[in-house]
Amino acid sequence: MADLISESLPLAVFACFPGQSRGRRHAEPEAPTRTAFQRDRDRIVHSTAFRRLVYKTQVFLNHEGDLFRTRLTHSLEVAQLGRSIARALALNEDLVEAIALAHDLGHTPFGHAGQDELDERMRDHGGFEHNLQSLRVVDSLEERYPAFDGLNLCFETREGILKHCAARNARRLEAREPGGVAARFLSTADHGPERVQQPSLEAQLVNLADEIAYNAHDIDDGVRSGLITLDQLETVPLFDDQRRQTLTEYPQLAGRRLLFETIRRMLSEQVYDVIAATRAAIDAAQPADVNAVRRQAALVRFSPAMRERSQQLKRFLMHNLYRHPQVTETTAQAKRVVAQLFEAYRAQPGEMKPAFASQRNQPRAVADYIAGMTDRFAAREHERLTGLRLLA
Repeated sequence: MADLISESLPLAVFACFPGQSRGRRHAEPEAPTRTAFQRDRDRIVHSTAFRRLVYKTQVFLNHEGDLFRTRLTHSLEVAQLGRSIARALALNEDLVEAIALAHDLGHTPFGHAGQDELDERMRDHGGFEHNLQSLRVVDSLEERYPAFDGLNLCFETREGILKHCAARNARRLEAREPGGVAARFLSTADHGPERVQQPSLEAQLVNLADEIAYNAHDIDDGVRSGLITLDQLETVPLFDDQRRQTLTEYPQLAGRRLLFETIRRMLSEQVYDVIAATRAAIDAAQPADVNAVRRQAALVRFSPAMRERSQQLKRFLMHNLYRHPQVTETTAQAKRVVAQLFEAYRAQPGEMKPAFASQRNQPRAVADYIAGMTDRFAAREHERLTGLRLLA
């Protein structure tokens, strides 16, 4: 049946080939009509955690409007950008898509506010990292199969999901899985920058596509919300250059159409820059295979000029959007919800679902339970347990 499986396009020698995967934690027979990475993608799409992303938000909380990005729409945008770049570089599109669709599965309700507060509550219990939580979701928290916990994804998919990992958590993972997905973080922490290991090019690509996607859609959502304006964005070169080019071609364009066309051109400029800069880096490094990629410095990159423009945009969004008084006020309320939920469940574990209430490591079980909540469920649970309605 193996002859029924084929790659849609030829891959470069330094791409990840599913037939050469480092495998799954639990051995399974191959699927007759799908590659290993296609199978990973499908398992992610059908997971409970993936469906929950539709009600987990980025900057604006779920109750603030129906048209703002959610973790689900963001993940789809990352997957689209990633596949476009992967095809141009002859990388494995299916693996890129799988990593992109799974990279935010561990995010808490209420965006970064929920994550930061949960990390604070877990400070004496190992902390909380959303990348590590995404790995926990696909490795153990999903309950879909009779023979194992989690989704039993390939090493390469799991490697891409774990973008960052503190040394203490990497050591715990390494103890359970020697030479596994956390090993590269230990090389960095224990042996200095000269021993830094990189993940696959597909994983590196998703990391950069994530950045491109959220910068662009945070502009869109910020303008839609009225918290930032097109006039303010004229101070951002990456945005304003594309706005000017748009108006040169369409002098009468204004409002939403001007914003959309500017963002579209801005996305294209960044995508083309990544393709050109990455091709140049690959040509200079000449990696013979994916293992050679892992021994190099990161090869998927912006050009220096585009990296600076991206940083300028990030600084603008941090100052004008993420720290806007209206956002920080909502953020404070969201943190309060998470903090009070955590304390309520610690005091009364029986208020959680039985699968979590019965676990021996109660702080981690509480963190897992809260992290899996959508914005709306967390708000309802908070009101049920405290009688307070903080997020109306």
